[in-house]
Order: sequence, then C-alpha cells, then structure tokens
Amino acid sequence: MPTVKSDFDTADVFMHQAIHTIEYGLGCISNTASYLRLWALSLAHAQLSEVLWVMVMRISLSWQGYVGSVVLAVIFSFFGLSAFLHALRFHWVEFQNKFYSGTGYKLNPFSFSSILNPL
Repeated sequence: MPTVKSDFDTADVFMHQAIHTIEYGLGCISNTASYLRLWALSLAHAQLSEVLWVMVMRISLSWQGYVGSVVLAVIFSFFGLSAFLHALRFHWVEFQNKFYSGTGYKLNPFSFSSILNPL
C-alpha cells in the first residue's frame, strides 16, 4: 500500500496562528490607546474652544467693519483645520487597519526595458 505524503505541517499552522493572535492583541491595545488619546484630545479641544471663544472670537465679533470678519474667518479656518486633521488621522490609523491586510500582488512597476528585453 503506497503512503500518501501530506504537505500539512502542524507546527507551521500553530506558528502562523500565534503570530496572527499576537498581531490582533497588539492591534486591540493600540486602538484602545488611540481612542483614549482621542478622548483626551476632545477634552482639550473643548477647553481650547472655550478659550478661543472668550479671548478671540468674541473680540473679533465686536469689531466693526471688514476687519472683524476677516479675523474671524482666519481664526475659524484654523480651528476647523485642526478638527479636520484629527478626524483624518483617526480614519487613516484606526479605521483603515480594520479592513486592509496588505496581502496582494507584489508591485511590479512599469518599465520599457522589461518589455523590450524580456528575460
């Protein structure tokens, strides 16, 4: 009776699963730390908003003419840019790593020399 050689390696499967388990655990810890960082950032953002309103925006709203409008627009744009950058970072770091695994085709950049001299 011929013997059938199996390509299944139990140690390889266990090692592969252990690596994925460690990566998952580290990802959970990292995401939790990021959410806590965002929570602390939101608290600081609330306090800075209060300071911005009391010390800067209220003063620029009391000015007459176009100068107050220009100052208010510039300050508000910087304030909105800060919130936008934090939201962008949040989506890129925390949201993307839940769906992107990076297992695909190796990048093969286009090159005329590889077309002209196929080896």
